[in-house]
Amino acid sequence: MGWIGSLYRSSVGKKSIMAASGLLLSLFLLTHLIGNSFSFLGRDAFNAYAAKLHSVGNLIYVFEAGLLFLFLIHIITGIILYLENLQARPSRYSVNSSEGGRSWGSRTMPYTGALIFVFIIVHLLNFHFTDKSLAVADLVRELLSRPPLAFFYIVSLLAVALHLSHGAWSLFQSIGFNHDKYNRLLLKGALAFSIVVGLVFILIPVLALVSRSFLL
Repeated sequence: MGWIGSLYRSSVGKKSIMAASGLLLSLFLLTHLIGNSFSFLGRDAFNAYAAKLHSVGNLIYVFEAGLLFLFLIHIITGIILYLENLQARPSRYSVNSSEGGRSWGSRTMPYTGALIFVFIIVHLLNFHFTDKSLAVADLVRELLSRPPLAFFYIVSLLAVALHLSHGAWSLFQSIGFNHDKYNRLLLKGALAFSIVVGLVFILIPVLALVSRSFLL
């Protein structure tokens, strides 16, 4: 485990860990998005997807343990980097600039990260550590048709999109892909990716809240 300690002793190493864990979490998010999109095809399609997912048996627990490890690594490393940045720069910039990837996403990373952490806990309590006798489509419809919970999901998923808008951009910077010719394109690509992911995820609680026929 000495190489992990070596990585954590350098700022570049910690940023590399953030980039690697962020990439894997983004791939999970994209996979989760594709799976959740089955809800737009109706109750039977969504339940069939959930049944197929759980048909792998105990492998799903291995996957969940790996995912939990990734989340913890990403969160802990992010907190360390945030504290180090505060120590290195105790006062804010006198002028805010969008150059170098500065954006609403970058400025709010600690806050959106904290909200996402709370969201994950609430989401697990609602859909993982819960009564499994209900079909997943019925569970989604029952829970997300409640206005307070639906509103919390919408706000949290907006935070996910905002967090992702900077995270996807900074991923390329951390691996050394930084060139004036492509930076603007990468910024737009990261923004487009975050908007698509956010809109598709947010559409689920919105439909559960306003549509009587959703997942019926």
